[in-house]
Amino acid sequence: MRRIDPARCAFFAAALVPLVLVTGCAESGGVRVEGTAATSAVNTSPPPPKATGVDKIDPVTLLRKDPKVGAEIKSDLKPCGGDEYPIDTSYGNLTGNSVPDVVINVSSCGDGVGLGSYVYRMENGRYTDVFGDEQPPVYIDIDKSDLELTRQVYSPGDSVCCPSGEDVITYHWSGDRFTETSRTHSDYGNKANG
Repeated sequence: MRRIDPARCAFFAAALVPLVLVTGCAESGGVRVEGTAATSAVNTSPPPPKATGVDKIDPVTLLRKDPKVGAEIKSDLKPCGGDEYPIDTSYGNLTGNSVPDVVINVSSCGDGVGLGSYVYRMENGRYTDVFGDEQPPVYIDIDKSDLELTRQVYSPGDSVCCPSGEDVITYHWSGDRFTETSRTHSDYGNKANG
């Protein structure tokens, strides 16, 4: 499902253009908050099942206060335009905790490259960083109850839209940490010489 062929690469490039236009990101860098907004008094519908009992967090504040988050990521936590940050936040059950875990991906404003990815687990009434990867390009996602990390692989001359391959690493929560359970690598094939 995560394997990308050359046709998907072209689709990815085309998909980024409207995203950048919609977000209004400046080229100066920074981050943007995405995901479900805080519940307002007007919204009386119940939250989706995965979010039941979840207090939405402020991902920017959480990252800035986390001593495990690198100084470079913290210095890039600035709005792209207005007050919009390129941060993707999701909630799910990765660690078997009674409170859903928080998954945060931080991207660059200009080209959407994944700069850092983190998992926070509720421990003793506060969210604790239990996983982090700050080797761009990186993106993590929840796959059932596993953590799936995707890293695009670039060869010299590859443009941002079109990597030469992809590594997908799956982690499972075991005791008090994530352990790697599988790793796959996909090559996207030869590029046409132009």
